[in-house]
Amino acid sequence: MIKKITTGLTAILLINTVVIAQAKQEWNTIFKAINDEVQQSSKAYSTLKEATETIGHRLTGSKNGEKAEAYAYNLLKSYGFKDVKYQPFEVESWSRGTLSIQIGTDRSSLKEVKSVSLAHSPVAADVTLEVADMGNGLEEDYLANPGKVTGKIALVYLGVLPGSKQGTRSLHRSEKTALATKYGAKGIIIINTADGGILLTGTASVTGKLIPIPAVCIGKEDGMAFKAEVAKATHYAHIKMTNFSGMIKARNVIATIKGKTLPNEKIVVGGHLDSWDLATGAIDNGIGSFSVLDMARTFKVLKLQPQRTIEFVMFMGEEEGLLGSKAYVEQAIKNKTIDQLRYMLNYDMTNDPKGYSTTAEESKELFQSIGAIAKSIDTSFTNLFRSGAGLHSDHQPFMLHGVPTGGAAGGRLPNNAGPCYHADCDDFKLVDPQGMKNTVRFNAMLLYGIADADIIKAKHFTDAETREFLLKNNLKEPLKIAGEWRWED
Repeated sequence: MIKKITTGLTAILLINTVVIAQAKQEWNTIFKAINDEVQQSSKAYSTLKEATETIGHRLTGSKNGEKAEAYAYNLLKSYGFKDVKYQPFEVESWSRGTLSIQIGTDRSSLKEVKSVSLAHSPVAADVTLEVADMGNGLEEDYLANPGKVTGKIALVYLGVLPGSKQGTRSLHRSEKTALATKYGAKGIIIINTADGGILLTGTASVTGKLIPIPAVCIGKEDGMAFKAEVAKATHYAHIKMTNFSGMIKARNVIATIKGKTLPNEKIVVGGHLDSWDLATGAIDNGIGSFSVLDMARTFKVLKLQPQRTIEFVMFMGEEEGLLGSKAYVEQAIKNKTIDQLRYMLNYDMTNDPKGYSTTAEESKELFQSIGAIAKSIDTSFTNLFRSGAGLHSDHQPFMLHGVPTGGAAGGRLPNNAGPCYHADCDDFKLVDPQGMKNTVRFNAMLLYGIADADIIKAKHFTDAETREFLLKNNLKEPLKIAGEWRWED
């Protein structure tokens, strides 16, 4: 049961008669308008459909990537944004060329296996070497078998193998590749976790630059069968590949709504527009980025102007190493606007959320008061709250510089889309229109509430506070592997 007691310009929300926070009374009307507009007139699904049909994949640095940037720019202009701009950046980019992998017990009679290159593999590689099974590919696997992989090709599982000790935490594929390289491997074969022979691509580099060894992915069935054979006898693999690497130009796309009373305080809301090239990237990250575009449309249609400035950002280059979000943060540091950033909300593969998440526990009252209004409008939104931190999406560069980050919680991917992550089956047919609408409406409410709140308790961390926060969330190890732990200890 939700009760409301009006006191002056604010309303105290009571859930089961327990005060959880203060929220402006007008938010009830505004959130209802957001809900109705999105439910009746959302363009998230239709614009994503059009983009997948007319552009295809959205690989950063490619012609398709450039088309996607222009599509987002023109779409925001059509929604009535006068303040739309490109934020150009120049980075080293990668694209795949040719690949052949052969495996077997005899170097002279190896058999071809279906595979895909992992990004930032060398521009050319041709190696035939013994294969060493390194299990989960974690540091403990290498320390338990000193020298086992030196001069060989590492075979590792993408996730955590069944039968691993309880509590084993996995690492990102790029971190597993970095460890294989550290311990002397001359190549790495990563076994995908998805059933049905699905191949996964993605970066194998923790820096977004070329790695020294070839890195490939093979399907789960082929990989686990190969793993069993390697346990019985010495096996070899021949990896032959060509790729492209060079400097490319790309552009983030930014649309701004200036804050009414606190224009120098800024809320960034974004998602990555780019995708890998094996499919159209409808799930990763079409459903996230096109939901953010529809949040922007909704704000314009309803003429919403909260207290703080909002920047809607389409990031490019996320898939190849968070390139666009790093460029954004670097520019903010350079022009000394980084301290104006009060929150960064990130939407990456977000679908049908049931609550909100944040790196800042101090935001619980604010987030849950916003969610309480959302739940009063539609009880399918259960107002979950999660706090914590992770890596490997566009929130990361912001978080590493002390900016509170957040977004949605409690959702799930539609139509069993999980196995198609970074794969050739990430197609528009997987998208659920209502799931996208739910992302848009509930998170447009969150965005407005944060931007319009009288007080945001979450603060911008100092460098020392950022370090302590990362330690608390067990992020030192992966950041050290990635070379992004900037502290001496």
